[in-house]
Amino acid sequence: MLSRLRESRFKIITMLFGLVLAAFIVALLIGVVTHTTPQALITSLLSGEIQFAIRLSLITSVISTLFCIIVSVPAAYALARYNFRGKVLLNTILDIPLALPPLVAGVGLLILFGTTSFGKGLAEAGIKFIFTPQGIVLAQFFVNMPFMFRILRSTFQGINPRYEYVAQTLGSTEAEAFWRVTLPMSKNGLMAGSIITWCRGIGEFGAALMVAGATRMQTETLPISLYLNMSSGELPMAIAAATILIVISLVSLFIFEKFSGFAHVF
Repeated sequence: MLSRLRESRFKIITMLFGLVLAAFIVALLIGVVTHTTPQALITSLLSGEIQFAIRLSLITSVISTLFCIIVSVPAAYALARYNFRGKVLLNTILDIPLALPPLVAGVGLLILFGTTSFGKGLAEAGIKFIFTPQGIVLAQFFVNMPFMFRILRSTFQGINPRYEYVAQTLGSTEAEAFWRVTLPMSKNGLMAGSIITWCRGIGEFGAALMVAGATRMQTETLPISLYLNMSSGELPMAIAAATILIVISLVSLFIFEKFSGFAHVF
């Protein structure tokens, strides 16, 4: 009886910590959304500047997410299935953007694509990243690619390779076994990775600021709009941008938790 009482007490205490943390987060979000009047919020949401920021954020985040998928699927599969010398080092290098502050990543991209002969050569060929919307896509891709990569790597590791071996004994090549068996079985992980990568792409600020700058109605994504309007004292506009980002984050994380059991990879 005493043992059960102690277990119940421990359970209550641990749950209280979770509830306190949840209450703190909810209070913070509510405080942001309700810091202006509904009329001012609606007016700001319908303004041309916020509409531009929404469009640019959606376009750049979708494009960068597609690039993350294209690059991460083969890379994650190789590192999940094959053993080779230098695998640990390669895994570490691919995870570096997770540990780098976004501003540092942005400085690195700015130097590589803005001051080196490689970057100048691309610019002369018409492929410009510095202070352009393309730079936003580049920043989003670099910073968020590891999230897609880690989720997919964990997904592929959780799929028994015997399915592929069976497909190969039935006449499929290794590539056909991947496309017909492994990739369809990884659809939940692919969906979860795409959602979380897209959500983080929309919210990317530091690296995008360094590479693309903060120019109104040109490189103004929602986070940049929030920064510019807070800097100029336009609080309703800043809160409008913040509100959209909050809603996107909540919906995306709900879908992520619903379709994925891979949250532990972070």
